[in-house]
Amino acid sequence: MVTVAGVRFKKAGKIYYFDPAGLPVECGTNVIVETARGMEFGTVISGIKDVPESEIIPPLKKIIRIANENDIVQHQENINKKQRALMLCQEKVDKHNLEMKLIDVEYTFDNSKIIFYFTADGRVDFRELVKDLAAIFKMRIELRQIGVRDEAKMVGGIGNCGKGLCCHTWLPEFEPVSIKMAKVQNLSLNPTKISGICGRLMCCLKYENEIYYELRKGMPEVGERIKTIDGMAIVYDSNILENKIKVRLVLEEKTEDKPEKLSTDFYTYKKDQITRINAKESKDTLDDIDEALLDEIKDLLKE
Repeated sequence: MVTVAGVRFKKAGKIYYFDPAGLPVECGTNVIVETARGMEFGTVISGIKDVPESEIIPPLKKIIRIANENDIVQHQENINKKQRALMLCQEKVDKHNLEMKLIDVEYTFDNSKIIFYFTADGRVDFRELVKDLAAIFKMRIELRQIGVRDEAKMVGGIGNCGKGLCCHTWLPEFEPVSIKMAKVQNLSLNPTKISGICGRLMCCLKYENEIYYELRKGMPEVGERIKTIDGMAIVYDSNILENKIKVRLVLEEKTEDKPEKLSTDFYTYKKDQITRINAKESKDTLDDIDEALLDEIKDLLKE
């Protein structure tokens, strides 16, 4: 086990482990640490604790000191300089006619480097831009291209639910999200309904996926033929959360002379009141999705 303290550098950012080095740090303590980018100002999010060595990415760097008043003032000055830096960089971008969209800028705590974040549809030749910026700021310049998910995390906004974006308010890291998660939860596969403002699948599809997957086990698919306590039936709908299956009973089987006759009324049964015919494992049935539709959705979502 290794003794560490968890430090975060951005709101809703990833938590990094550092050696507390005997300092009395606790949640909310501002600290100065050394990172691959240089000296950084961070906040302790998880207090001193022991974690397995497998969770540590060596080498484990030490917390240099608890931030004092001067450190806090310098950190705030770096934040205040961001707007001017963005404005100057945008002027140079326009000057060189570069097809890129500036998103954010960061100063390292010791002002040894300034990092500009941008989005672009393809590769951008910004060598001349870097030269101009280095002449203005007199420090190392880094331009980092990010994706649309990272853009939403930095800029923020309001999601379909009416609340602030999860990635901007509390979600530290993005997790893989797939179209199958929407299928498991019986959601519409319309891209406009299952994608966020970033244009990618909504992160919240992941949150309840495991419980939906468990509840769905043993549930029949729409159109499937099942046995009920009242006889054979055809499934027309299923409510996973309420564990209910809506069916129409088969009154007469199909023959060469006449088609199958179904009841005009719908009947509702619980999962334990029906028997599936030639039932597959849930994983197999969930994989039975129209491939052409999936390809179309992936194209729309640019995945």
